[in-house]
Amino acid sequence: MSEERPPEHDPSVPIDAEERKPSGEVSRRSFLRWSAIAGAGASIAGGAGAFPRSAAADGPQTAPAQEIEEATIAQLQAAMERGGLRSQDLVNMYLERIRELDQSGPNVNSVIQINPDARKIAKARDKERKDGNVRGPLHGIPILLKDNIDTGDRMMTTAGSLALVGDPAPEDSTVAARLRAAGAVILGKANLSEWANFRGFSSSSGWSGLGGQTRNPYVLDRNPCGSSSGSAAAVSANFASVSLGTETDGSIVCPASLNGVVGIKPTVGLTSRAGVVPISHSQDTVGPYGRTVADAAAVLGALVGVDPRDPATAASAGHFHTDYTQFLDPDGLNGARIGVMRNGVTGYSGETDAIYEAALEAMADAGAVLVDPADLPSMDELLTDQAEIIVLIWEFKRDLNAYLATRTGVPIHSLADAIQFNLDHADQELRWFGQELFELAELEVFSQEEYEQALVRSHELSRNLGIDAALTANDLDALVAPTGSPAWPIDLVNGDHFLGASSFPAAMAGYPIINVTAGHAFGLPVGISFMGTAYSEPTLIKISSGFERVTRARRAPRFLPTLPLPTGDDSLVRASAASTSQAVRIQRLKQQLTTIKLAHRRLFGL
Repeated sequence: MSEERPPEHDPSVPIDAEERKPSGEVSRRSFLRWSAIAGAGASIAGGAGAFPRSAAADGPQTAPAQEIEEATIAQLQAAMERGGLRSQDLVNMYLERIRELDQSGPNVNSVIQINPDARKIAKARDKERKDGNVRGPLHGIPILLKDNIDTGDRMMTTAGSLALVGDPAPEDSTVAARLRAAGAVILGKANLSEWANFRGFSSSSGWSGLGGQTRNPYVLDRNPCGSSSGSAAAVSANFASVSLGTETDGSIVCPASLNGVVGIKPTVGLTSRAGVVPISHSQDTVGPYGRTVADAAAVLGALVGVDPRDPATAASAGHFHTDYTQFLDPDGLNGARIGVMRNGVTGYSGETDAIYEAALEAMADAGAVLVDPADLPSMDELLTDQAEIIVLIWEFKRDLNAYLATRTGVPIHSLADAIQFNLDHADQELRWFGQELFELAELEVFSQEEYEQALVRSHELSRNLGIDAALTANDLDALVAPTGSPAWPIDLVNGDHFLGASSFPAAMAGYPIINVTAGHAFGLPVGISFMGTAYSEPTLIKISSGFERVTRARRAPRFLPTLPLPTGDDSLVRASAASTSQAVRIQRLKQQLTTIKLAHRRLFGL
């Protein structure tokens, strides 16, 4: 393998011209990003912003490509059923948007690979539809996968690292296979925080050695959070209908919050991790992104089921549903008992707290019964205990080595190999931050006894003494907390400017969370997270869809180059805390020191 880093794309140079070497050999960068674009070039250029007309269409002239913006799965399915839209047309239009807005123009940089077979798959799905065989709600719908999810096709699975550039994975991950069976079109792979942000300290979320820095589509010099950065940014920017991300702690819900989309982090074991580059079998999970709760719920139903390749899924038997859209309820807040979390999850951002208070008021107005506060009894211990990081570091080496044993034709076969590869390619891989977490895991700084004790403690504090205790004591359907702060500036030199989060109790417990956009500060989205006990996804979908219907807070991104000074445009005005009660403000101040200390100590965005 060449030791040269693939060059960053120059938006001023046409991709087809730039991405070919003088010999005519397709460059690695071309394979990873644009192998399908050349084949689709005539259709994309010819479309020039319009749906190509379906051969079966006999209705009125179809709409311009821009009208796919914010289109839901249900709307796209209705258009394909009427015959005015084909899956092939939809794929071409998303490829056009990726070319014009992701890899040039605003250069969001959320897509790291394009599936060279995407148009072929879409054509096959169109033929099935014509023959009367529609597999389900995802039939013909393009989807992006985070680039740590194996696909047994012509795309690589790299986790964003040059160390995994080589042959594709030998077979589909279980979730990829299930998406194909559901009729979805795997459009490509999304950029991510390299190695799902479990490599070193002071990283910039959304940066990978292979893909570069993903940008936030709302304000381009702002961070998209991580590690599922590209998955969330791409859906928000309408580069695909839906996508998959992965989470160990915060990696689905934080990008969902900062990019203004819905993210469902499922119960650990509800979705299979087989064929997914791991961090921790105790906390890893795969979940969907959508611009609406309905779209994310539709994808979730296609992913679930017991999988012999992942023993953790055995516990989901009798608990999963192949149709989560049945739980959508526009009145889902009415009568719901929701516990309001404050201790340890508020006080780090005035903008976030103001949006949170407005969201609580909207819930109460919609008929929710709020128990305020409903803090976790174990929160103070959760804030200070080191159980989570012990578990992650212990499991990472073993889980990663087991995964790498399934890969051939790549430069590394173990964590030790990855460490050495990064040292040998330091200019490309270690330019901005190091690999301290890799080194800690390889050195086995914790004993097996320490690990086993930490795992017991992690579950006890987060489950029995944490989320379950708060739910039971207050007879609650769910808990709610702010997801995080508005997006911070991208800073490759110093790393993330992370202030706080609420994902860690559910991450440690292996319990589900759903992020829904609650409001905006200076035009930047801020989300809230509904969380519950194991396999409570139906209840969380009901409540979050009710909140979505009441607030309608989602706004399409504007691709602003930087954050302008506030003007008369209310979309850029600072979130107001004027309505916050004095009691809440006093409580916030009391909590602030503890929360700020936590932000500087905790690992985030895994």
